Amino acid sequence: MGWGKMFFTVVITFSAALITYNILISANASFKQEFPGPSSAKTLFSQDPIIKMPSNNNIINKKKRLFHTAVTSSDSVYNTWQCRIMYYWFKKFKDEPNSEMGGFTRILHSGKSDRFMDEIPTFVAQPLPSGMDQGYIVLNRPWAFVQWLQQAQIEEDYILMSEPDHVIVKPIPNLSKDGLGAAFPFFYIEPKKYESVLRKFFPQQNGPITDIDPIGNSPVIVSKEALKKIAPTWMNVSLAMKKDPEADKAFGWVLEMYAYAVASALHNVGNVLHKEFMIQPPWDTEIGKAFIIHYTYGCDYDMKGKMTYGKIGEWRFDKRSYDNTWPPKNLSLPPPGVPESVVTLVKMVNEATANIPNWGS
Repeated sequence: MGWGKMFFTVVITFSAALITYNILISANASFKQEFPGPSSAKTLFSQDPIIKMPSNNNIINKKKRLFHTAVTSSDSVYNTWQCRIMYYWFKKFKDEPNSEMGGFTRILHSGKSDRFMDEIPTFVAQPLPSGMDQGYIVLNRPWAFVQWLQQAQIEEDYILMSEPDHVIVKPIPNLSKDGLGAAFPFFYIEPKKYESVLRKFFPQQNGPITDIDPIGNSPVIVSKEALKKIAPTWMNVSLAMKKDPEADKAFGWVLEMYAYAVASALHNVGNVLHKEFMIQPPWDTEIGKAFIIHYTYGCDYDMKGKMTYGKIGEWRFDKRSYDNTWPPKNLSLPPPGVPESVVTLVKMVNEATANIPNWGS
């Protein structure tokens, strides 16, 4: 009987300890380890320093957050050859590992279809009424996005706004986070510098001028629902800025970029700024971690590989050389000493033109 009582006592003690342990665990189960919420577009995201996320891919079955790539374009030869090259590289990387690239649409704001509709998925948007763009054709971009977002069936929950002169160099993941967009910071978008002008469109009661991020509309990855709210405001602010002599003079050819940044801030959509989103040769010399090459600047070099920017070089690649004609196949490669970014760009253009059917016709 003595051993029986002792055994019974041990069992009771062990059970009580186990119940107490389970109560303590359950009581703390509601305190989730989460990322801190965003306070602004400059928020830093970090994991809990003690509780580490498991690294086994079998434990975390991450669902892809696909985004739809949208590129606005006119029906000019200039925009068309760029779009064909852009779409060629989009298809090359779309289904690669680490890609969250979904569908693709060329938003053609000429108001009529063209002969590349079968080659590139295309939505035909109407241009602004004659004279409304005041010779600044870029104003058609926000109006084209408004039409596309209202009329098209877009399966993905996110949108990447891109441009014809973008070449994708690797699979692009969805860089947006926690309700924030993902955007490239442009050094020449300076809201603080132009605060007095911007306050006409972003009044004091809307918040500090620093709420306006130094971005344009491209490249930007943003949720579809957020963009549906931003796009009409972006269009209206663009038109209002163009009609305002002070804003028109201050912002010039980047006016529509400022308008998008303002519209995004007006709808309280901040952005995580990603310098590695894209590079812009010849100023950026290495590919590094970039996902996109933006060839907006001309690349001029002498035959010793020295840059001669501002002066036509002995060797050059400038998209403006082909504003009314197709770039020929097999462009000459840069001379030795020219940076990796420029060499890679020309090689990628050459690969695309060699493989796109009926190039130049």
